[in-house]
Amino acid sequence: MSSFVSESLKQLTDQQVRFAPPSRRLEQLTRAERLLAETDPEKQYPYQFVCFRITDYRPETLAAALISGKDLQHDLGLFIAELAQSMPAIPVESVNEPVFTLEEFSKQLNVATKTINRWRKRGLIGIPILYNGRRQVGFLPSLVNPFLDANQIKVERGRRFSQLSQGERDEILRRARRMVQATDGTLTEISRRIARRMGRSTETIRYTIKNFDREHPDQALFPTGTNPLDMETKQRIYDSYRKGITVDTLAKRFQRTRTSVYRVINETRAHRLLEEPLDYIPSAEFDDAAREAVILGPMPGEDDFDAARRKMKIPKDVPLELASLYEVPLLSREQEQHLFRKMNYLKHKANQLRKKFELAPGRVESGRVRTQDLDRIEALQDQANEIKEQLINCNMRLVVSIAKRHTSITENVFELISDGNVSLIRAVEKFDYSRGNKFSTYASWAIMKNFARSIPEEKTRRERYVTGHEQLFDSAEDTRTDEQECLASAEQATFKINRLLEYLEPREQEIIRLRAGLDNGSEPLTLEKIGDRMGITKERVRQLNMRAMKKLRTIAEEQKDGF
Repeated sequence: MSSFVSESLKQLTDQQVRFAPPSRRLEQLTRAERLLAETDPEKQYPYQFVCFRITDYRPETLAAALISGKDLQHDLGLFIAELAQSMPAIPVESVNEPVFTLEEFSKQLNVATKTINRWRKRGLIGIPILYNGRRQVGFLPSLVNPFLDANQIKVERGRRFSQLSQGERDEILRRARRMVQATDGTLTEISRRIARRMGRSTETIRYTIKNFDREHPDQALFPTGTNPLDMETKQRIYDSYRKGITVDTLAKRFQRTRTSVYRVINETRAHRLLEEPLDYIPSAEFDDAAREAVILGPMPGEDDFDAARRKMKIPKDVPLELASLYEVPLLSREQEQHLFRKMNYLKHKANQLRKKFELAPGRVESGRVRTQDLDRIEALQDQANEIKEQLINCNMRLVVSIAKRHTSITENVFELISDGNVSLIRAVEKFDYSRGNKFSTYASWAIMKNFARSIPEEKTRRERYVTGHEQLFDSAEDTRTDEQECLASAEQATFKINRLLEYLEPREQEIIRLRAGLDNGSEPLTLEKIGDRMGITKERVRQLNMRAMKKLRTIAEEQKDGF
């Protein structure tokens, strides 16, 4: 029990407990309870007045002593509790009015026994009684009714804290678990929602959930992990989320709330986006909102470009490793300008969004990170990368052309082409389209400059590490299976099939793919299963398949030279 604030009231309590007869103490309990109900915490009360109200005696000492109303409420509660506890136990049979035990009184008021004990410290009078030969706390209507009348709001609030049955606890936990899985609400928010639906106090619901989490940490609805997470742990959370592990599972595994897990995922995701290089060529027109529609519009002559791509034919003398270079046509100057401007503009927009949550270079302020911003940045970067891939693919034949002019110097032309491709990629990233030059001019100089450095280095390396058996190795027949050649052949075959399918209608394409199992190595389907999937009869599927195959044979015969 907490100590008295006023020393004078502490002395008065000690005197009454030690010297006042039981009947007198019982009377003083009633007087103290009445005074407690009338006390205003904002006022000051003379000690002589307080002593007179309790004992009917006005002392001459401490005439100037004042007690604040707040302190008086606190000390009167202690006075009542200690005085009631000091009363001798009264047999229930000798009392002329009903006597309720602690359990009976809590059931009558529909409140918990903890609430009753808390009220005893605030003025509720309970006296010792002898019940079935045992000393217990008893409550007399004449002593408790004044407290109940003076604290109706408090009693009504306490009824909403009444003891829960096991069925009610299970229902609370069931509702809480469902809300945790369906929403991102906090403990307080979910407790408030459950309280409204079940007619209980918010604190009762909150206490029930927290008590369950404390007793079952492995099944906690709201884990209590509060220690800061290091970057390694945050990275593990992010990697696990990317692998498909749910947020609920991660929250339980790392003892965090779902909100905390989402915050860690976004923060780590933002860090990774900031670590990725985002170099681009700026332009004044990027800040002109009126130019955005033109910049992001379709490429000039896009329909002609697509038609030319479909008509591309691979020369017969081209190695399989280089066949893919002849699948796309070259770009015109206007098309190059449009694609380079669009690629750099997309990077510019992504950079503007990155600045919103970048506190300092390499640092992220988690409060600024929003999922929609991260999604938007990734979408812009993906679009920019798609354009970059298109520019690279359309200019890779330039690398082959330059590499062939250096075949007299080096024998491994494919290594030279690979080295030239790296130069081409860097050239796409560094090309300033606004100067009006054609990209092939800029890229040619970049590739030849790289060859001028790498070819002498390769020649020096070969001459330095001569084994004396090079001629023998070169003349020996290589009977090993070339994995790259097999992959290139398979890729070339897939490309030819996809090009043929482009001439078919969408429904015919789907039937051919399902019938032959062309989608990601899936098993071929029967006519009946295809019909069930497409909502048509098996016979109709057979007719469409026959018609599509006839079309493919005709097209393949017409374009035999290209395939």
